[in-house]
Amino acid sequence: MEDDRVWRFEESLWTGDAEHYREAIDGECLMVLPTPPFVMSGAQAIEAVADTPRWDKVAFSDQRIARPQEGLIVVAYGVEAEREGEEPYTAHCTSTYRRIEHEVWRVVQHQQTPPLVATGEAA
Repeated sequence: MEDDRVWRFEESLWTGDAEHYREAIDGECLMVLPTPPFVMSGAQAIEAVADTPRWDKVAFSDQRIARPQEGLIVVAYGVEAEREGEEPYTAHCTSTYRRIEHEVWRVVQHQQTPPLVATGEAA
């Protein structure tokens, strides 16, 4: 999958409807999100998204793509997402896709980490 298509696919996970999400997320996917229950299976994530309004606008930053082997793509990026009437949401994210068949990809891992605030203490 070419880089531009990877980013269009990732954006569609934020803005697409619940049916698109069902098609894109593998049943064996694992997700870590900053809201309870925090760690979810693909089925739990699909169910949660079905009941959540989609984002109206998303902007990615610090975008990176790795292809550690044939049929596997890993992306990392910053996101700012907006919904009408809500504060913007920002996070650092990763997703991993695996190829199911020619030109068919599924998300097998996704995580979102809101920006962490440094305490100023030395470790």
